Amino acid sequence: MYMFVLGPYVRCGKIFSFNPERVPSMRLTPDGPREPICKECVEWANMLRKEEGAPEIVPLPGAYEPEEV
Repeated sequence: MYMFVLGPYVRCGKIFSFNPERVPSMRLTPDGPREPICKECVEWANMLRKEEGAPEIVPLPGAYEPEEV
């Protein structure tokens, strides 16, 4: 049996699959909930973070792959 989630990312609307225990997440507003972030949006966020001098988001291994449970 494998575990994964299929859902849209709220920023880009892209449907993607992810491991809910490993996928990176971010808040779109300062007080908003943390939302899973797709690979492409990780790249977008890292461009902004680099400009701000913040550390990059580094997805955990297996973040976008099913996990055997």
